[in-house]
Amino acid sequence: MVTQLSEIDAYIDAAPQAARVVLRKIRAMARDLCPDAQEVISYKMPALRQDRVFFYYAAFTHHIGIYPPVKNGASLITRLEKYRGPKGNLQFSFSEDIPNDLPYDLIADVIKALYKEYARTA
Repeated sequence: MVTQLSEIDAYIDAAPQAARVVLRKIRAMARDLCPDAQEVISYKMPALRQDRVFFYYAAFTHHIGIYPPVKNGASLITRLEKYRGPKGNLQFSFSEDIPNDLPYDLIADVIKALYKEYARTA
């Protein structure tokens, strides 16, 4: 049986080249910010779980999607407005040449907010 971690590695390796850099950076940030959370594949996307899944990220042709939508924190919600997709999920665009231009500090704030909002801790 394939482990969750090797499935995540395979997911990242199969993504477009520019997305791989972004996915690896988001994965490292998520691990650092939520060290007690377990990395899993859920809905065919890399995700973090602490009793339940609270953070998903996925590669698309020209953007990275982050799910579920952030629902708490008025200031953060305002900062995320330009990144919201039609259902409220986040879409961070990147180009082949400039994957490092993404707002990684903002993405870190999203990870922390989703952890606080959705993760169940003992």
